[in-house]
Amino acid sequence: MSAKGPTWLVFAPGIFLVMWSTGYVAAKFGLGYIEPMTFLTLRFACVVAIMAILFAILRPPLPKSGPEWTHLAIVGFMLQAMYFGMCYMSFNAGLSVGTLALILAMQPIIVGLVAPKWSGESVGWRRWAGLLLGLTGAVIVIAARSEIATPSPSGFVFASLALFGITGGSLWEKRFGVSHHPVTSNLVGFAAGLLGVAPFMIAFESMEIVWTWQLVGSLVYLIVASSLIAIGLLLAMIRAGEISRVSALFFLVPPMAAAVAWIVLDEIMPPLAWIGMAVAGLGVFMATSKKHETA
Repeated sequence: MSAKGPTWLVFAPGIFLVMWSTGYVAAKFGLGYIEPMTFLTLRFACVVAIMAILFAILRPPLPKSGPEWTHLAIVGFMLQAMYFGMCYMSFNAGLSVGTLALILAMQPIIVGLVAPKWSGESVGWRRWAGLLLGLTGAVIVIAARSEIATPSPSGFVFASLALFGITGGSLWEKRFGVSHHPVTSNLVGFAAGLLGVAPFMIAFESMEIVWTWQLVGSLVYLIVASSLIAIGLLLAMIRAGEISRVSALFFLVPPMAAAVAWIVLDEIMPPLAWIGMAVAGLGVFMATSKKHETA
């Protein structure tokens, strides 16, 4: 992160990783009682309702121009509707978790290739070595814990759209994003995400919900931890630092999600997965280190 950023950003990567990774486990708790797109629509609608109430109370400043409104909506649509929505649609199409994670693990590599021309930041040899180590570690963890199956055509399309969503949203925020009050940015961004996923719910799902404490707990956690805290930290880190460094954190998401699932859900964590976690951690350390490097 940039040395000029606020002190709290020092802790942002760790908090982000915990919140983002545990979101997968929380979603697994809830998805047994609700269809994926219905779950996302309900989640986003709750966030929009909360933000609307806070907006009415706090009266934060609005974007000053049409382009600023557009930028907030584009980032919200790409991160919420495209990333989360297409991830869930790929599961509906029969894509395995391991295959999806493997496709999404390409995000930091794509950002590293695009960043020099898109945002003008330098990606030197040390960071490239870290990115490649991070990818290797993530692949080891994914391969050790799940079967990597050949994706169906539709599953591959949905996964590719999810990859485009998280990559495009991050790059767009870095180049065009302007800092806004979190209530304003969340209200606009999640409203755009809600408008993006609701049609898929209407078109493909029955919209039946089995209300249980597991579903309610999962929904509350995803709203607070994943939708509000993690997304807010991600955008703040992108604006304050170099996008290739921030994107490298995503290599640690599969290992951390696997570790949380091992603790909470008693899922198997083979020895090879621990090795992959260490390799990914080393790669992320190299890619995010502030040590001077030659481009």
